[in-house]
Amino acid sequence: MTGVERVVTSGTFSLDGGTWEVENNVWIVGDDQEVVVIDAAHDARAILDAVAGRRIKAVVCTHAHNDHINAAAGLVEATGATVRLHPDDDVLWKMEYGEKLGYAPLADGEALTVGGVRLEVLHTPGHAPGAVCLYAPDLGAVFTGDTLFQGGPGATGRSYSSFGTIIESIRERLLSLPEATVVHTGHGADTSIGAEAPHLDEWIARGH
Repeated sequence: MTGVERVVTSGTFSLDGGTWEVENNVWIVGDDQEVVVIDAAHDARAILDAVAGRRIKAVVCTHAHNDHINAAAGLVEATGATVRLHPDDDVLWKMEYGEKLGYAPLADGEALTVGGVRLEVLHTPGHAPGAVCLYAPDLGAVFTGDTLFQGGPGATGRSYSSFGTIIESIRERLLSLPEATVVHTGHGADTSIGAEAPHLDEWIARGH
């Protein structure tokens, strides 16, 4: 059976000299044989338990803030899976891993297929330079990482982020998706494109 599973993991996010306690959504997409893990956060063992012996076709990073990638090494060590990341986030990746762990580059417009599900890569910079969202038209869902949440865009107050850029990414790449598209976020509750689209002007006013 093809589907989407969520694992919530806890840990810390660190950047610009600060550290914050966070809970992350780890998304597992696929079928009974193979899966893609979206955002390997904090706890490799919890993720592996949820994968339950299925083949991990790839560990896909929506961006390279440490709280979204810090369990990637454990998954690679346990399974040999390939990590996929947009190369514009290389500077953030190296903050966590230096040269110890490599990745295969993700490209805008690329399509990944797992368990019969097509995941289309949408480059959506702003929260981070290499941020991507993964649109699954067959599931009527998009995995947005920290680009779009219930209630607005991801944070842009730290290094390598831009409010104007994230707004453009959301407007051009996400709000053009069907209104019924479910938004699976990097933290917190799901939402939908239709629920968030009417509030774009509010976010812009708030951001300035």
